Amino acid sequence: MTDTPEAAPEEDRPPRDSLFEAPPIVEQERMVEAILFASAEPVTVKELNDRMPHGCDAAEALVYLRKRYDGRGVQVVRVGDAWAIRTAPDLGFLMQRETVETRKLSRAAVETLAIIAYHQPVTRAEIEEIRGVSVSRGTVDQLLEMEWIRFGRRRMTPGRPVTFVVTQGFLDHFGLESARDLPGLADLRAAGLLESRPSPLGVPQAGEGDVDAEEGLEEGQSELFED
Repeated sequence: MTDTPEAAPEEDRPPRDSLFEAPPIVEQERMVEAILFASAEPVTVKELNDRMPHGCDAAEALVYLRKRYDGRGVQVVRVGDAWAIRTAPDLGFLMQRETVETRKLSRAAVETLAIIAYHQPVTRAEIEEIRGVSVSRGTVDQLLEMEWIRFGRRRMTPGRPVTFVVTQGFLDHFGLESARDLPGLADLRAAGLLESRPSPLGVPQAGEGDVDAEEGLEEGQSELFED
């Protein structure tokens, strides 16, 4: 199902009354296209509105722009709460020669990243409990340096330990809209990425612990975390 930009919050939407007349929607579409094309990082609707003339509605322009790029070699895609222009997924193989692998993650880093992605927000102690071994500072520092994980809110428990969550950069790199799009255990096994035995990483079954878990977390966050 094709995603469409959600209605921007009232404070993010352009003012209705302005001394200047808003440019035609076609021109606004061109502006959004130019900004996304020139931006190395995904851009939020608020950032688009802030850079465009008064009276513009970036969310509406995005709707038209996405339709214009539908079926083309590049597409306008949503990355977390932002938008970017990316190569169509089925043409990714054409970019292989342009991709340079600067370094390879260690097994410890891969396992740590997977645990954070599937169990976020998660503390270092919880990561070590799931892995069964201690997590070196270098492993966490590497993931932080790559900007694939970041510090989350502190747990309101003794010691107030810091938590870790994946970043928008992580989602963008793997072509995910949100962490809910991560493959389940059955999908990983079908792809040959896991053996047919219980995973030591505690990866949930497909559809297990996704929406309900996140909803439950949101309901109890005020007790477990500090802002």
